[in-house]
Amino acid sequence: MKSFHYMMMATQSVFQKKILEVTGKHGLLPGQPKVLDFLKDNDGCEQKEIAKGCCLEPATVTGVMGRMEKSGLITRTQLNGNRRSLYVFMTEKGREMSKVVQTTFSAQENRVFTDFTDGEKKEFIRLLGKVYKNLQGEEL
Repeated sequence: MKSFHYMMMATQSVFQKKILEVTGKHGLLPGQPKVLDFLKDNDGCEQKEIAKGCCLEPATVTGVMGRMEKSGLITRTQLNGNRRSLYVFMTEKGREMSKVVQTTFSAQENRVFTDFTDGEKKEFIRLLGKVYKNLQGEEL
């Protein structure tokens, strides 16, 4: 049997490749699908919230945001005269790409859970959340 760390690494790598195979055909770059997924429920949030919500370093998010802004997926703006924080909003193009991302994520999730019962799926997600909490020290 393969080790836990190998299975986590391999699974994440394959899942990421499957997502990027589809979203890349629509011009999305690595990191952008998860940001669009986060913005779907948090449009207009601060950039630092995106970093936390996507489990990315703030410097990484800055680079991803720059490429997303350049390609017309988002806009960044200051609100209420606060120069220290940038707020991120999806553009119409970003909302359209967000739909592509949602469809892609759903398709891959369905593929992942083929032959799982509803109970097994819930238990797997619960256990994965427990692993995350043990590593991160907090629940998602």
